[in-house]
Amino acid sequence: MTRLAIISHHAVDLLNFRGHLIRDLVADGMTVCCLAPDYDTATRAQLAELGAEPVDYRLQRTGMNPLRDLVDFVGLVRILWRLAPDVAFAFSTKPMVYGTLAAWLVGVPRRVAMVEGAGYVFTQSGSRPGWRRRFLRRVVEVLYRVGFGRAHRVVFLNPDDQREFIGRGLVAQGKSVLLGGIGVDLQAWREAPPVLDPVGFVLVARLLREKGIVEYVAAARLVRNRYSAARFVLLGGLDSNPGGLGRAQVQAWVDDGIVEWPGHVPVRPWMERASVFVLPSYREGVPLSTQEAMAMGRPVITTDVPGCRETVSDGVNGYLVPARDVDALADAMLRFLDDPGLIASMGRASRRMAEARFDVRKINETLAAWLRD
Repeated sequence: MTRLAIISHHAVDLLNFRGHLIRDLVADGMTVCCLAPDYDTATRAQLAELGAEPVDYRLQRTGMNPLRDLVDFVGLVRILWRLAPDVAFAFSTKPMVYGTLAAWLVGVPRRVAMVEGAGYVFTQSGSRPGWRRRFLRRVVEVLYRVGFGRAHRVVFLNPDDQREFIGRGLVAQGKSVLLGGIGVDLQAWREAPPVLDPVGFVLVARLLREKGIVEYVAAARLVRNRYSAARFVLLGGLDSNPGGLGRAQVQAWVDDGIVEWPGHVPVRPWMERASVFVLPSYREGVPLSTQEAMAMGRPVITTDVPGCRETVSDGVNGYLVPARDVDALADAMLRFLDDPGLIASMGRASRRMAEARFDVRKINETLAAWLRD
């Protein structure tokens, strides 16, 4: 029986982004061990219900502390030695680097890494990066070369990331493959009736500046000058990432009556009550939140940047706008308010695109084959 070790930086991500894959692999007879640094009772129980074995390990998700990282890396080597998997599958920056390298050291036969986005250090902020960010990028590039050099296969979600990583010499072209998105459960995320009164917009993301949240709020202010009844919802929790927004800033927007902020809550009920999904991010892998919105039949406004542009055919199921362009974002929102009929027609186009491109069952078949081969 094949043993697989999935190495994650966050236990909840194993459920949200890998849950269907884990269930499918277990059903196919594979033993799946899920490594995460932050299990609680609920996530541990939910992983066990999927048939996987939750495994604790230490990892500082953000920041660079060489001594702490070295200690955590040694601990990861010991865990993988004990588990003796046939395949190691890692995603997110530190697990991709440390997990792949640790798996190579203990002789794991197959090692697969998934790049779900270029990450903070490769995302353009609109201004010249400071020396700290430039230095961090150099460090991350070295770590990627070391980690990916020990991988058998590196999976990318969008072609822009694939080209950039190959162009920078971070991964060999012969090791890279393109998945096109992690996929959505089309049965769970069924098409919902369009919402026309009131017209509402929703953004789902971790509260990071590079998700375009500041631009979303600024555009909402402009739109509400013409359509005061329009709703703007922001879903997501605060994050310790260097680009994280502060609670006081987000609460000020709520107090001003610009956005509603329920926090980190289940997405589906809010998506059902929304008319249009908005993600003005600076860069993505291929965002799951957008795939879920498309599956529910919601038009999408997003940026013409890597990862986001894969989800919208401009003028068909939504609109592409330049990153960090508040006026263009507001104009795209106003099109739906000026012509609400677009909400239904573009929503239907989104659902058709989700069925054609983002069916999680088809995508998992491809990914599972890469893990075995």
